[in-house]
Amino acid sequence: QVQLVESGGGLVQPGGSLRLSCAASGTIFRINAMGWYRQAPGKQRELVAAIRTGGTTNYADSVKGRFTISRDNANTVYLQMNSLKPEDTAVYYCNALITLATMVPNTYWGQGTQVTVSS
Repeated sequence: QVQLVESGGGLVQPGGSLRLSCAASGTIFRINAMGWYRQAPGKQRELVAAIRTGGTTNYADSVKGRFTISRDNANTVYLQMNSLKPEDTAVYYCNALITLATMVPNTYWGQGTQVTVSS
């Protein structure tokens, strides 16, 4: 099957930066899209950023100009987060739409990584 393993969360002061990574592994035929969602306490999970095959990206309005999503050739997606604000505090989840050898696309989630922005 498929595993998404995240890393890079932690505690940072307002105005600081963090870089999240998410590596996909398993019997992957094609990764159609990868992205990051976040969920703060008491709030619904929301899309932060996504990148599709071909490089098209989209961002939540709240992070435009501060966050950058990218992907390498080794099935890893990154989220560079700059100018972090306390309201960015949340658990960040990696998400991927992956087609397996069965040719059926499925959605997969990582285990989540905590990002805390606080002085």
